[in-house]
Amino acid sequence: MRRLLVAQMALLAVVWSLAVGLLVHEEARNEGELRTDQLYDVLLYMTSALDGQPAHRREALRLADRALRQTGGKADPPELGVFTVVRVHGQVVYATPGARLDVGSVHDGTVEYHMAGGKKWAVRTVRDRAAGIEISRMKLGHDMDLFLSFNEGGYYLLPLLVSLPFLVLPAWLSIRVALRPWRRAAEDIAARGPHDLSPIAPLPQREAMAVIDSVNALLRRVADSAARERRFIADAAHELRTPLAALRVNVEALQRQGAVPAQGELLAGIVRASERATRLVGQLLLLMRSDAAGVEAARPIALDALVQDRLAALSRLADVRGVELALDAGEGFIVRGQEGALVSLVDNVIDNAIKYSPPGGTVSVTLTRADGMVQLCVSDRGPGVPDALRERVFERFFRAPDQVQQGSGLGLAIARAVVDAHGGDIGIRTAPGGGCLICARLPAA
Repeated sequence: MRRLLVAQMALLAVVWSLAVGLLVHEEARNEGELRTDQLYDVLLYMTSALDGQPAHRREALRLADRALRQTGGKADPPELGVFTVVRVHGQVVYATPGARLDVGSVHDGTVEYHMAGGKKWAVRTVRDRAAGIEISRMKLGHDMDLFLSFNEGGYYLLPLLVSLPFLVLPAWLSIRVALRPWRRAAEDIAARGPHDLSPIAPLPQREAMAVIDSVNALLRRVADSAARERRFIADAAHELRTPLAALRVNVEALQRQGAVPAQGELLAGIVRASERATRLVGQLLLLMRSDAAGVEAARPIALDALVQDRLAALSRLADVRGVELALDAGEGFIVRGQEGALVSLVDNVIDNAIKYSPPGGTVSVTLTRADGMVQLCVSDRGPGVPDALRERVFERFFRAPDQVQQGSGLGLAIARAVVDAHGGDIGIRTAPGGGCLICARLPAA
């Protein structure tokens, strides 16, 4: 906005300067008023007719001179006009204010150029020798001299300086109106979530549509690329589930048939590795679903009922690890979102807490409401997360250097992807009784 406004004001100054320069140039080159014999005839007649009446003659010449200067529209500034000097028997009986009395032409009726006061003047003199009358009319005859004289009175800068403040507001309004479609497009893009790749709404202004069409084409290419990536990972994960399941079935069959102790340990290791690979494949599928959550249909979901269902589903895992699950929540915690993505969020944060809680510990789940947000908090009694790593644990495939629990480093990455897609936030801090406290906030419906 500032650049365009300055450009408009600069353009106005340039146009004004060119107009003044053209006017000065034309005035300096225009000798037509000096060559008009009828003007001299009128002045000669008036001077001769009023001989013996000096006061009346002077006033008549003054009025005639003013009329001649105003007829051309050049009464102001005087530098652009023609100056008149009338002499009778060598005495000046009238002179235009500002006229040079030391300038005159030697030859009658011809335009001559003379230097006076450091400036070049064009002058033409007509004489009535019988009556002793001499009429001299003069004007500045050089562009630079005329411009300097013109500018001495402030006629160049003053109109420009006076008009600029009054033109700033209309120029600002016109630029603001011209930039309106770009602001609309910028607001549309700024209001989008990270997964919203839908086309930008078309605008009636043709100058904006060229850029918007290019951006929409880019969004389509990005959406197609992201969809291909998700399909590839999902297809690969699905394909891996079958061989992993077959591998585990075969190993368990070998274990049931009996094996020497060394073989039994190897088979147990294979089973654990297959379980870890199966878990990784499952998390990859959850990650792909969370990434695609922004394009799925959202609906109101009772988060309290969903948490209760997931706690029931995860209770067997908690029993195996000797961990107690506790829920502190009322009713009416409604959020708008995708159910599958929210299931991934709840499962990952609770599963993470169960995995890191010591045997006999308690995983506490609470639901609260504040500032138009529903807050899901899950705390455990585990070792917690160091302050320096509390942001990094949300990165994909990141695992703390001293980590002893098995995992893929995708659980909290999936949780953050889901929360971001729903317009919320998630963070980690230390639980009041020690351990880790993960809180996810989602907008209430």
